[in-house]
Amino acid sequence: MKGAYCQLPELIQQRFSGRQLDLRRRNRARSLLSGANKSNFRGRGIDFEEVRSYQPGDDIRGIDWRVTARTGEPHTKIFREERERPLLIVTDLRNAMFFGSRRCFKSVLACHVAALLGWAGLNQGDRVGGLVFSDAGHREVRPKRHRRTLLSLLNQLTQRNLLLPTAETAASEQSFSNALLELRRIARPGSSIFIISDFRGASDGRAEDSLYQLSRHTEINALHCSDPLEAELPDSGVYRVTDGSTDADLFTGRGQLRQRFHQDYLQRLERLRSDYGGLGIPVIDLSPRREPLEQLLPLYSARQLPGAVR
Repeated sequence: MKGAYCQLPELIQQRFSGRQLDLRRRNRARSLLSGANKSNFRGRGIDFEEVRSYQPGDDIRGIDWRVTARTGEPHTKIFREERERPLLIVTDLRNAMFFGSRRCFKSVLACHVAALLGWAGLNQGDRVGGLVFSDAGHREVRPKRHRRTLLSLLNQLTQRNLLLPTAETAASEQSFSNALLELRRIARPGSSIFIISDFRGASDGRAEDSLYQLSRHTEINALHCSDPLEAELPDSGVYRVTDGSTDADLFTGRGQLRQRFHQDYLQRLERLRSDYGGLGIPVIDLSPRREPLEQLLPLYSARQLPGAVR
C-alpha cells in the first residue's frame, strides 16, 4: 500500500488478509462510542426464519420468551437477514481524498480498506456490494454473494482512483450529501454499511438527515481516513503548496498558526464523533502510516484478542 494510485491486483490480494476479520463483531466497534449514546439500529430482518437456543452475543431483544418459558432454556428468534445480510461498502474518492504525506494517499488507503472489508464479508457469507462516489458522480454495485460482484466493485474502485484528480462538478458538501441520498435508495433494512471517507461535508444538513434515516434501520460504521499533515503542520519553514489549480507559499513558523491549525482539526474530529455517536455510529480512525489489517484487527478480529472488548 504505497503511492498515489492503487492497482487491481493489490486489491485482489487483500482476500488473504480478509480471512482474519469477522465483521459481525459489532460490540468491539461500538465500544468506541462514549457516554450514554445508544445505537438506533433496528435492522433485524423482517422475515422470521426459526427459533434456536440462545448463544452468547445474541441480541437480547430477539429472545422468544414463550419458548424460553416452555422449555426452561433461553431461545432466540432468527431472522433471514441475520443469516445473510447485505454488506454495503461506501468509498469516498473525491478530490479531497487525493492527498497524502505518508506512504500513500487517503484515496489509496480507502480502496485497500474497502477491498479488505469486501473479502471479509464474502468469506462470512454476506452479500457484498457498494457505492463509489466522487465529485463527478457515483457508481453503484448491487450486493450479491458472488466473487464476480466483489471484483466488479474493486474494478470500480481502481478505475475511479486512477481518474483522480477529477474536474469537480459539485461542491464537496453536495457530493457527500448526494452519496448518502443514493445510499438511502439502495440500502435495505438490516444492511451493514461501512462508510470510508474523510467526511468532508458530513455536517451538511441534508447529509445529517440522510444519515439519521439510514441509522434507524441499518448498522453503520464510519471509517475516518486522515493524513498526519491534516492534524499538524510540518516543521517550521516555507512550503510551496497547491490545491491543484493555484499555488501559494505557506510559512509554518508561527506558533499561533500551528496551534490553531491543530485545534481546528481536533474540533472537526470531535464534532464528527459526537454527531455520529449520537446515532450509535462508531467512528474508526484510519491512518496511511499503518496497514489497514493492523488497524482493523483490534475491532474485527475473527479470533478473540487479548484485552479485546467483548
